[in-house]
Amino acid sequence: MEATAAATKDEAGDVCVICLSSVTERAITAPCNHYTFDFLCLVSWLQERSTCPLCKSEVTGVQYDFRSPSDYKNYAVRSTRPPPNPPTNTLYRQSRPRLPRHASRRPYPPPTPDIALLRRRHVYRQKLFSLHVGSNRISRYRNLTPEMVTTSPDLQSRARMWIRRELRVFSFLHTDPEGTPSDEATTSSNAEFLLTYIVSILKTVDIKASHGHAEDLLQEFLGRENTRLFLHELNAWLRSPFTKLEDWDRNVQYRERLPEEFDREGRAIATEKPRRRWSRSRSPTLTRTAEWRERDAARRHAPD
Repeated sequence: MEATAAATKDEAGDVCVICLSSVTERAITAPCNHYTFDFLCLVSWLQERSTCPLCKSEVTGVQYDFRSPSDYKNYAVRSTRPPPNPPTNTLYRQSRPRLPRHASRRPYPPPTPDIALLRRRHVYRQKLFSLHVGSNRISRYRNLTPEMVTTSPDLQSRARMWIRRELRVFSFLHTDPEGTPSDEATTSSNAEFLLTYIVSILKTVDIKASHGHAEDLLQEFLGRENTRLFLHELNAWLRSPFTKLEDWDRNVQYRERLPEEFDREGRAIATEKPRRRWSRSRSPTLTRTAEWRERDAARRHAPD
């Protein structure tokens, strides 16, 4: 009931207790149900410590993006408390089943590499910017404004689809606190927070404006060069008429052709270009000159 009441409160009079500014996107902590937070501020806080800023109780989730009291999104919070020490008593030790000496292990096929993801990483490694396509009825490209993103659920959905895959390019976003890589790329707390943050930027800032405000907001997460390329590619995707990433990958063009094969470390395998064979045939001008010389010589040595 408290969460329902908080969700329906007028946000104009509330101030975020973290940044001390007006609440723009309300967030409610669960299970303590405190609601005087901005979503970005609260998530940033919980990534450092998973306790409520007001009551210090453990927070397991954040409710946000309220469409109605019963229709909202839930952000799962990863606990920052250290795991308890395992018991030292030998009675609690679990013995692992031993395999016979000559038991053969079942061979597992190697995982199939994601070629599309490897090609996107190659784009950032080589700093390749997609070529510009003009806005006209033939190309069906169109210019993008923050107002268009704010009023178009379709553009927001396309942006989330592209951003979710593009963030997988940066492996440092998908690591656990212990430093081990996480397989759940789309549910990683860093990537999920950054996804919501970038969509908020799209709604309020022109990502191709000359003042570079969007680049300043994002560069601390991805780095300056990666951010510049990321925003360029995101703008090109949202301007395009494509609704599937496969169609975008097939039609987007760069100053060089993207590789098709990669080694085990994800590096592109260079393919030898076919050598151009030069023709040994003489040009028509030289051939005619030789014929004239032969005719002139024949006339000089012809008998009278």
